[in-house]
Formats: sequence, structure tokens, C-alpha cells
Amino acid sequence: MGSRFIHLKPIHLSLHELPRRSFRSRCPPQLHRLRGAAAYDLKIPGSVIQRNSQCLQRTLAFDYGSFDIPSLDGWGDNESTSSYMISSSDGEDSDGEIIVNPPAEADLPPVKVSANDALTLSTHRFAMIGRRHKRHRIKYGAFINIGLISFLTIFLLLVDCCAWRIVRLPLEPFYLTRPFFMSAVIASFVGYIFVPLFYSLHMYQIIRKEGPYRHSIKKKTTPTMGGLLFVPIGVAVAQYIVGLSCIEVAGAAAVTLAYAVIGLLDDTFSLSKNQNYGLSSWLRIFLEVAVGIIFSLWLDSAGISSPYGMKGLIPLPAPLGLVCLGKCYLLLTSFCFVSMGNGVNLTDGLDGLAGGTAALTFVAMSIAVLPICADLAIFGASMAGACAGFLLHNRYKASIFMGDTGSLALGGALAAMASCTGMFFPLFISSGIFVIEALSVVIQVSCFKATKRLWGTGLRILRMAPFHHHLELCGMKEPSIVAGAYVVSAFLSLFAAYVGLTSA
Repeated sequence: MGSRFIHLKPIHLSLHELPRRSFRSRCPPQLHRLRGAAAYDLKIPGSVIQRNSQCLQRTLAFDYGSFDIPSLDGWGDNESTSSYMISSSDGEDSDGEIIVNPPAEADLPPVKVSANDALTLSTHRFAMIGRRHKRHRIKYGAFINIGLISFLTIFLLLVDCCAWRIVRLPLEPFYLTRPFFMSAVIASFVGYIFVPLFYSLHMYQIIRKEGPYRHSIKKKTTPTMGGLLFVPIGVAVAQYIVGLSCIEVAGAAAVTLAYAVIGLLDDTFSLSKNQNYGLSSWLRIFLEVAVGIIFSLWLDSAGISSPYGMKGLIPLPAPLGLVCLGKCYLLLTSFCFVSMGNGVNLTDGLDGLAGGTAALTFVAMSIAVLPICADLAIFGASMAGACAGFLLHNRYKASIFMGDTGSLALGGALAAMASCTGMFFPLFISSGIFVIEALSVVIQVSCFKATKRLWGTGLRILRMAPFHHHLELCGMKEPSIVAGAYVVSAFLSLFAAYVGLTSA
């Protein structure tokens, strides 16, 4: 076997003449790639060697032995020396070459490897870096989740303490807090059981190519259909507490499950191996409109109790008061179902964004409808608790997505609460995040099509729609966007609850 040499231009040193030293890591991970019985050429500027002389202290392990590199403190004194070349030769059995071309003095360069040896050490270091980031993400997501659940708990406890002043009736203790915590605890435990099952069944989300590239890399192996874990729980807890005597809760539960079925069909078709993205947009909207019309007709014929003595009324703050829409109330109900379902669906693009904002909206609607239908307020609190329990698995970085099964169901439940009580204005206020997301898509598409028809080239107002993707491409981190949306939605929910109480 030929002797190994390090050739330094213009200096030539034998490997055996190098003094023995042990070097422990702070060497850049690129130098770990210098491994195996191969020939390597590294072109490193002298200034880089001078700056990183203490950093470049790492043993280069070879298959047939090892040698140590001495301190390189005095190698970069000559400013005219532009580069050094280090090579190791084994004669004819030498493999390829690895060339390091640093783009700047502060950065170590990418490496082109033609050798057949596995870069196990570099792979391990990069894997450890990813795990460290993952730990930070989990802590950050848990911190945001704890803050949201704490806010919801305090909000509901305050309402329960003052409920007798709101409805002028003696309500049970923890009237809204009890269904909230029941749904949250059950949904969280069910998630711990079924999320691994979803992983084993490979129920992975199909990430659209139109979205951010980072999502297609990091979220393509995350299972979907998480709505199956928490939507039935929220409905079941509400029915258990209220019973079957309340027709408003029964109707809201039925339409929620109907929208969940539409989303389940969409998610099921999207899991096919031919990269299908689910139901066509027109077919899905048709099904949503059909369910909304059926619910409107049922609402018109059902004997729903109302403190106003008649149907088709929308309570608004003073000085507007009650506004009678007549038959237009049915059209408003159908439009509310379609818009809310798609609004929540568009918002479900970041980990925890749709679930957290939906929980805040449900709590606001529960307080708004409390003077009109107290049983329907229990339904809203139960759905909010189910969303909070699901957030334990959907927080950043998410273990599962709710999918269309969950997003459409949440939108249908919110629309049902507003349709049964006429509280469309508080719903519009509390769901401000959903409205912004939906409007951003409408404005983006309309502007692009209009400018393309006029000038032949489409112009985009946002970098990407919905609006949360625009913020991502502007440089904001995903947890920061979600936390900001929670804060905005919390203020909107407080204002919507106040408007609902004053309107009723």
C-alpha cells in the first residue's frame, strides 16, 4: 500500500512527521466528510485557515488508520497565499475527489463527494441538529397551547360566575366550563390512542405543490383526518349533557356531522396514490350548499323556541335592534354555511391555527347565544373543548392534521349556532381570522384573473394566498403567526361576546 502524504502548496509534509495531537470537536461538519481510502483536494483560502485555526482541530479518521492534524495557527500569515491543497493518495486504488469551494470567508463550503463511503458522522450531526430544533418547536407550541387553554378557562369561569346576571335564570354550577373540560380531556386521550394508528395506516396529508416548499418537505408524512378524533366527541358530550329534548342542539349536531362526512369524503379521495387532491371544488360546494338548504328548510319548519316570538329575526346592537329578513333569512343561512366551512378550511394551513381560532370563536358564540338558547351554549362550549383537546396533538410541530373532516365540520357547527339564534353579527366578528383568510384568497384570485385578461400578465397582491402563507414568505415563523392570530382572535371574541349579550 502506498504511503499517505499531505501535500501543501507550497509546503510538502509527510504524515509521519506531523506531531501527535488529539483534537476534539469544533471543526465544521464538512471536514467529517474527509473519510475513507480516497484522494481529497480541499481548496481553502488562507484567511479562512487563519480565522478557523482553532476550529479546524478534528481527527480525520481513515479506514486503514488515523492521523492527527497539528495546530494551524501560523499558516495564514502570508496574505498573498490564496489557497492550500491537501491531498492523500493511495496509488491506483484511490477513489474520487472532494472539492471544497467556500463562497465566503465566514462560511465553509459545500462538498462534492464522488467517493462511495457513507458519511455516517455528518449524517448523525445533522440529525442531532434537527432533533434540537424539534425540541424547541415542541416547547414553543406547548407554551402557546397552554396560554390559549388558560385564557379560555378563565373566560368561561368568569361567565359561569356571572351567568345568573346574563340570563336571569339560575344555571347549574360550571355550566359552560364543565362541557369544555369534558370534551378537552376525552379528545386529548383519544388522540394519544389513535394518532399512532393513523401513522401506521399511512393516512398522510397530500401537500399541494402550490403551497410553500417547506411544507411539502416537512409535513408530507403527517397524517390527516384528525377531525375524526374530536368532532364526534364534541357532539357526543353536548348531547349527553343536554339530552335529546333540545331540538336546536340536535339540529346543530346533525349538520355538523353532515359537514364532517363531506370533509371525510374529500380526505378519503385525497389519500389515493394517483396524487388526487380530493373532491372537485364544484362538487364540494354543491354538497355544502345542499346541506345548507336542507338545514334552512328544516329551520323554517321546526318549532324552535325564540324569545322574540317569531322567526327570521337578526338581533343587532342598539339603535338597530331586531331586523326581520323574512325569506331572505334562508338565503343568509345557506350562505353562512358555505362561507364558514370554506373559511375554516382555508385557515387550516398552519399547525394549530384553525383549531385555536375555532375554539375562541366557539366560546364567543356560546356566550352570545346564552340568553337566547342556553342549551346551544353548551354545544358551543363542548366543541371548543374538543378543539382544545385536539390542539395537544395539532400544536406546532403537529402530530396530525384535522383535514377537511375537521375544518368543514367546525364551520358547519358555527353556522348552525348562528342560524338557530340569529347571531350572525357576533359570528362575523368572532370569526375575523376566517374572514381575512377567505377574503385574501378571493382578492388574490380576482386580481390575478383581471390583470391577466387586461394586460396578458397576472399580477398578485400577496406573495401567496391565504394570508398566513404570505406572512410565511415574508419571513415570519410559523409559531409567531399562530400566536399572533390567537391574540387577534381573542380580542375579537371578547368584543363579539359583548355585542351578542347587548344585542340579546
